[in-house]
Amino acid sequence: MARKTKTADPVEDNGGAVRLSDVAYNRILEALFDRKVQAGAFVSQGELSELVDVPVAPLRDALRVLEAEGILTIHPRSGIQFVRPGLELTRSTYQFRSILEKAAIRVFAEQGDESLVGSMLERHLRLMLAIGVEGLGPAELVEMEALEQVLHNAVIGVFHNPLIDSSYRRMHNYLRLLRLDRKLTAPVALRTLKEHVEIIEACRARNADKAEQALDAHFQAAMNRNLGLI
Repeated sequence: MARKTKTADPVEDNGGAVRLSDVAYNRILEALFDRKVQAGAFVSQGELSELVDVPVAPLRDALRVLEAEGILTIHPRSGIQFVRPGLELTRSTYQFRSILEKAAIRVFAEQGDESLVGSMLERHLRLMLAIGVEGLGPAELVEMEALEQVLHNAVIGVFHNPLIDSSYRRMHNYLRLLRLDRKLTAPVALRTLKEHVEIIEACRARNADKAEQALDAHFQAAMNRNLGLI
């Protein structure tokens, strides 16, 4: 939710060496999500190279990937402009997320691991109780982020499809961007958890139709929260 999570560690190439372009990719995203670079900001390659401490050549490789993913725009001989969250990005992100997960949730509802479903439900109910008693503190925020990833990664992971997994990871970057300016309060957290519980309970009942309906309702509410409508 509002809690930030680190991007994946840089990977190694076939020779075992860390690719500087991957280092640059991760550091640019973290600079954006840590607000070292503001959404919508316009910066030069030199400024960005200095900020993330990566030479310009591998930085350019990373920038091309991030441009293809819609995180920024490269303006030749001018600089780099980072995307600013808005209505269109929010709608596009949730539309894409819905297309992927509404298909996955039906499979997960019918075939998902029963012990995993039970564990997720227990953790959600425990966190709802904790927030109701203690409020929304640092520990609760960490668990909120963990449960967000556990539920949605479990759903999308049911396909065991690396292409879908890769697309979903990129989509998660958009979600993090959309949530940068969102304030998470105890009532909002409890509504989100309640929506999750409805999805999980439908999956525990092996009711694919109800699970899809609950997921769709959750995404509609989440999109409206990101737009500040509720």
